[in-house]
Amino acid sequence: MREDAAGAIWIGPLDLFRIGLGPSSSHTVGPMVAAAHFAALLPPDIARVTAHLYGSLALTGRGHATDTAVLLGLTGARPDELDPDDAAAIVSATQRRQRLRLAAGNEVPFSLAADIVFHPRESLPLHTNGLSFSASGPGGTVERTYYSVGGGFVVDGDGAPLDAPAAGHAVPPFPFHDGAELLQRADEAGLTIAELMRRNEQAVHPGRDLSAGLARIWAAMRACVARGLVAEGELPGGLRVRRRAPALLRRLEALSGANDPDLLGAMDWVNLWALSVNEENAAGGRVVTAPTNGAAGIIPAVLHYYDRFVTGASPAGIETFLLTAAAIGAIIKRNASISGAEMGCQGEVGSACAMAAGGLAAAMGGTNAQVENAAEIGLEHNLGLTCDPVGGLVQVPCIERNAIAAVKAINACRLALHGDGTHRVSLDQAVATMEQTGRDMSRKYKETSLGGLAVNVVAC
Repeated sequence: MREDAAGAIWIGPLDLFRIGLGPSSSHTVGPMVAAAHFAALLPPDIARVTAHLYGSLALTGRGHATDTAVLLGLTGARPDELDPDDAAAIVSATQRRQRLRLAAGNEVPFSLAADIVFHPRESLPLHTNGLSFSASGPGGTVERTYYSVGGGFVVDGDGAPLDAPAAGHAVPPFPFHDGAELLQRADEAGLTIAELMRRNEQAVHPGRDLSAGLARIWAAMRACVARGLVAEGELPGGLRVRRRAPALLRRLEALSGANDPDLLGAMDWVNLWALSVNEENAAGGRVVTAPTNGAAGIIPAVLHYYDRFVTGASPAGIETFLLTAAAIGAIIKRNASISGAEMGCQGEVGSACAMAAGGLAAAMGGTNAQVENAAEIGLEHNLGLTCDPVGGLVQVPCIERNAIAAVKAINACRLALHGDGTHRVSLDQAVATMEQTGRDMSRKYKETSLGGLAVNVVAC
């Protein structure tokens, strides 16, 4: 992230799309990043480390693997680099030996049960996803507070992003704060939204190969789908939810071989791709935050739809999709939130649906106005969606919810492309409504597992 000329933080495509581990960007990826940041501050003579989790992190942290994410982060592990199999081995060895090797190389006594403390009835002041660390040794005590604010983004105890820019940094040539300003900037410059995003990103990160970065994101999405299509069995956590993607794949392949006449067959494939990603996410696999892990299946599913079913699909279209989706995600994050703990699931699934709808419209040749319309439709029709994971696990209703929203995104795109871009409700109005709805929404419907399906479905 970089700060633009107007003082707002520039959020680029490689900020919003991050490779990490499941099951949650805010409860797994963010806490791991925070723990790794804290571990890097510690001298090598530290003798004891403890972590405290508050609010939503405490209420659903065990189901979201927050405790193990913190443990892994303290070893110096990063979510974009750590192999899921290695993660399991590190956690197992630490629990067996009751000792943790910190990032600096020294070992300290460590108990997952005793040294990571949950405070479900307390919240820190800046965000419900708060966590603090304390480390002590002969040289004294080191303490830090962090907030995991959604999508893997982390801020410190003062609310400053961990990757806040230094003075004198480059600024984007076309800064925008909301959808109206984005459309104005693009139209004045004669650019598509994707072209504007590319120019901004290249100005802020002149040494970064943006195309290579986007290709890496798309490759990670495809790899996640591929793993999800072959992994069988039950998902971890005790709900006994079985993976459905492999069986659905076999059925669809059989139907395709029989020249299935179903005109809605493409929808089944979209469902399949979304399920495969979110089943991988629920199992702690490698996913791309898009813009969160809980909504990670929507954009990959719609991208697969574009790649397989849209005539003229191309690598350039994939880039256009991702760049455009990132612009929409940045608007939502800046003016509301992508955090389920703040907004409910409208902030996660609703944001991803809007991003996917707008991205697809752009990749299919839509005008900037049609792109904004598609994104607005995708977001508007997820307003009020609650986040109520059964058992604190990112499984029910999260997995199916991604499939439904992926199909909804495609429909939003099609509705927009059949129009000329004029519409009654703007994206900015939908975002403002989401922010207001999230502020008014009861805490029990915002990733706490205290209401909704989480209390009406038997968890075990």
